[in-house]
Formats: sequence, C-alpha cells, structure tokens
Amino acid sequence: MSPRLLWVVFVLISIAAFVEGNGSIGERCSPNDLRGLNSFKAGIQMDTSGRLVRWVGDSCCKWEGIVCDNKTGRVTELHLPGFISSDEFLFQSQMKGCLSPSITLLTSLEVIDLGGLTGLTGNIPPSIGFHIPKLRKLYLYGNNLTGAIPESIGKLSKLEELVLHENRLSESLPPCLGRLTNLRILLLYSNQFFGIIPDSFTNLTNLVKLDLHGNSLTGQIPDRVGQLQVLEGLDLSDNLLSGKIPSSLTNLTAISVMYLDTNYLEGAIPFPSSSGEMPSLGFLRLHNNRLTGNIPPSFGFLVSLQRVSLANNNLGGSIPPTLGNLIALTELYLGGNRVSGQIPKSISELSRLIVLNISHNLIQGPLPHEMSSLQNLQILDLSFNHINLSTIPQWLAELPSLSQIFLAGCGIQGKIPEFLQTTPSPIQELDLSANHLTGTIPAWLGSLSQLYLLNLSRNSLVSNIPDSITRLHDLGVLDLHSNNLTGTINQVFDIGQRFPDGSLTYIDLSDNSFTGGIEQIGTGTQCGIQFLNLSHNYLVGRLPSTIDRLASMRSLDLSYNMLSSDLPEALADVSLLETLKLQENRFAGKIPYGFLKLRKLKDLDLSHNLLVGEIPEGKPLIDFPESSYSGNRGLCGKPLAPCKL
Repeated sequence: MSPRLLWVVFVLISIAAFVEGNGSIGERCSPNDLRGLNSFKAGIQMDTSGRLVRWVGDSCCKWEGIVCDNKTGRVTELHLPGFISSDEFLFQSQMKGCLSPSITLLTSLEVIDLGGLTGLTGNIPPSIGFHIPKLRKLYLYGNNLTGAIPESIGKLSKLEELVLHENRLSESLPPCLGRLTNLRILLLYSNQFFGIIPDSFTNLTNLVKLDLHGNSLTGQIPDRVGQLQVLEGLDLSDNLLSGKIPSSLTNLTAISVMYLDTNYLEGAIPFPSSSGEMPSLGFLRLHNNRLTGNIPPSFGFLVSLQRVSLANNNLGGSIPPTLGNLIALTELYLGGNRVSGQIPKSISELSRLIVLNISHNLIQGPLPHEMSSLQNLQILDLSFNHINLSTIPQWLAELPSLSQIFLAGCGIQGKIPEFLQTTPSPIQELDLSANHLTGTIPAWLGSLSQLYLLNLSRNSLVSNIPDSITRLHDLGVLDLHSNNLTGTINQVFDIGQRFPDGSLTYIDLSDNSFTGGIEQIGTGTQCGIQFLNLSHNYLVGRLPSTIDRLASMRSLDLSYNMLSSDLPEALADVSLLETLKLQENRFAGKIPYGFLKLRKLKDLDLSHNLLVGEIPEGKPLIDFPESSYSGNRGLCGKPLAPCKL
C-alpha cells in the first residue's frame, strides 16, 4: 500500500472515530445553546404539551420545537407555540413558569415563537437586543409577561415581526422601536402601555400592520402617520387618544383596515379629500369619539368600503346622497349622532347592505319607498328618531332577508300589525318599545318560532300575556315593562319548563298591573336567567325556595309588590347576585344569615318591609347604607342602631 493511500485511510479512520465519540454537526448543541435551552426548561414548572419532558441529552437539534443551521449546528429557531395543530387535532397547550433571561445565550436565533402559552411570566430579557442580532421574528403574545419593552430591542435591525399582544406589558412605548426599519408587523395590543405614540413610529416605512388597540395611550396620532405608505392595517382603537385625525392618512394608498374608534378624537373627518384616495379601504371604524361636522360627501369616493361605523359622535347635517356610490357596503352604523334630514333615496343603490343602523339621531320621515329594494338587508335600526311613522310600512315587512327590526321611539300608533307574522324571513329580534301601541299582545307572536328578543315596553298595551308565548323556545330577552298588562305571569316561567335548554336570560315585566303569585320561579330549569325585574306590580304570596335554581342570576328586583312571608335561605345560594331589590313589600322574619355569602352584591334594598332581628354582621351587609334597611321597625344592628339587650 502506497504512503499516500495509507494517509487517506488514516484520515478516514480519524474522522469516523471523532464522529463516533462526539456526534455530528447538527446533533450536538453548542454549549451556550444547550445551556440557554436547559435554563428555559428549568424555568417552566408545567408543560401540558409534554414537549419539554422530551428535551433530554445534548443533541438539542433533534428536540421538538428546535431548528438548527445544518452548517454551523447553532440553534436558529425556537418554536413552542401554545396552539399545536395537525391534520387530526388542534390543541391549546399551556406552560407555567418564568421566561429565563438565559434565552439570550442562543445568539444565532432568528425566530422565537413562545406565543399563546398563557402561563408564561417574567419580563422580556433586557439584553435581548445585544445578544440576538439575527432575530427576525419575535412572538411572545398571549402570555402573562410584565414590565417594559427593553430599550435594547431597538438594536434588532433585522427584526421583521414583533408580536407581543395580550400580555401585561406596561410603561411607555420606547421610541427606539422606530429604528426597526425592516419591521413589517408590530402587534402590541391588549397590554397596559401608556403615554404617547412615539413620532419615531412614522419611520417604519415597511410596516404592513400596526395594532396598538386596548391600551391606555394618550396624546395625538402622529401627524406623519401618512408616511407609512405600505400600511394595510391600522388599529389604534380603545385608547385615550385625543386631538384631530391627521389629514396625512389620505396618503395611505394600501390601507384596507383602519380602526380609530373608542378614543377622544375630535374635529371633522378629514378624508378622503378627492377621488382615488385610500382606494383599498374596506373597513373603517370611527365610533365612540367626539367627532363633529358633517359626514363628508367625499365619502362616496371610498368605493371599496364594506363596513363603516361613525356611531356615537357629534356628527350633524344630513346623510350625503353620495353614500349610494358605496356599492360594496354591507354594514353602515351612524347611530348616536345628530344627523338630520331624510334618508336619501340613493340608499337603495346599496344592494349588498346587510346592516343599517341610524338610531338615536334626528332623522325625519317619511321613509323612502326605495328602501324596499334592499333585498339583502337583515338588520334595520331606526330607533329614536323624528320619523313619526304612525304605522309600520308594509313594504318593510316584505323585505326578503329582514330578521331584526328595531323601531323603538318612532311614533308608531295603533295595534301591532298582523303582517309581521308572515314576513319572508323569520323575525329573530323585534323592538317596538317607546311607541304609542295600543290593544293586546297578539297571540300570533307565539308563531314566531325563531324570536330571540321581544321588546314592547313603554307602550299602552292591555290584557294578559298570551299563553302562546310559551312556544317561543328561542326567546332570550322579554321586555314588556311600562304597559297596562294584567293577569298572571306564569306563562313566562312556563317557557323555562317547556324548553329546559332554552335561551331566556332577561325578563322585565315591571310597571304593569300583574297579579297572582310567583311560586313558579325556579320550578323549571330556568338557570340561564340573569336579569329579572317584576317590580311595581300587584304580586302576592311568598318568594319560593326554588329561587336557588336561578344560579346565573345577577339582578333581581321584586320591589313595590305585596309579597310576604320570610325571606328564603335559598336566596343566599344565588351567589352571582349583584343587585337585590325587595323594598316596599311585606317580607317578615329575620334576614337569613346566609346572605353573608352574597359576596358579589353591590346594590341591596330591603327597606320598608316587616323584617325583624339583628342584621347579620359582616360583609357585604354592613357595607350598605341605612337606607337599605330603613322602614323595618324590628331591624337592628349595623348600619342601623345597635340591638337592645
């Protein structure tokens, strides 16, 4: 064998021996990577996914959730998201523990995905920007992280996605984020940030999505926000922002979603100023602000708009006819403003319109007959305007898709029209409250098999509640208060007995002339009722012990009736109760000691009954004022005068 051949054999044997003794590149970790991963694992007390328990040995590149560089063997990606999906299942896992700062030992990381673990606590490592210079994506959303965004994060010049939403991060937003010029996605919503939006954010000219909603940010929207030319989604809603809406927003040619609602913004709506601006804007929310002026006629240029909400501002003037140009519009919310005039006939051009809400304005009648062409309209709310309908137009009931009708405070007179029982689309919600309706509640209402909400309150209806109401198995909200209704209320509670899995959650029969007892409360499976108001009637008898079956009850008002007997101990088992009003009845005996278990109680009135004995001492009963117990001559103890020995 030649010397050269011997040398080749020697080299091959040496390589084989090295691989056998030390492992190949990509199997064993660099010491720093291994130490960093083991420190992370040591900080986790619970991992419901079972991934970390399989992190054993020193071949970390084979561990689940780890990606390594084939050439260097260094860890480049850490993937341990809370949501684990496969072709067969979707699993929400959880990790409880603290985020170890030693994660910065993995200096070649390009991706960190620890999002949605829900139980991960601690801070974002303060030195993260000094040690992981290659980081492109940082996902820490949906955890319990606290503290500030570290200043060093501004040194991550390659960062493209920073996703920190739904934590408990606080302090002000660091201006250094404005140096991350490669950033495409910045999601910081649903945290506890305060202070201003740094003007440096307007340097992020590659930003496609910016979402800061659900914080406590103050100050103004930066004037130069229009420099973010490729921005497609902007959400600054649910903060404390003030000042005017910057006119530079018209420069956002790629914007498709813009949510600025639920702030303190003021002044006029400044966009669009001309045709062709913001051509892709499809979803716009400006509601719950302090905007003034008129709805700009130029709104008709926003031809891509699908949903727009301008509700709850101080906008005036009339609805511009140019809104008829928005042929892609499916939802329009203008409620809670000072808009006047008539609904323009051009609204009939909105053939895709599904929701139209113009409630709580100064709109005048008559309604344009052209609205009868809105074939896709499902929800119509014209409540509390100056329409003075007198009668509901029959064409309205003939709209083929209409299922939710809200015409409260529209000046409707006479009886509830019979044509409502034969609408092309089954009525799901019907609100005719605060009108001038007379006559009886028609029995045919029981045939509206999909009815969920029925509000006929504040009218002049007479007679009994029809027995047919017991057929409404989907009924969730029943409001008949402030009429002249008589008879018993057993029919209402029969709904819960006939349909044990029903939806009934809200009942208000107050301010009528109902008589009889209330013994049927809780006898069925009415456990979903959360609000029950039977006050200001002529109800008699006792409060049944079955009341404890109303486990979801949060508000119970039986005041101003003629109910008597002792207060049932079972009432103390309605543990979610926040409001309890039993004043002006004839309840006798002692206040049950178990009332001390009503820890969520915020509003209590037992005044003007025949209660006696000492008020059970302890919270929450001692926290209420004397007026909650006054007019019971036999009661004593805090907050009333001490009991006599």
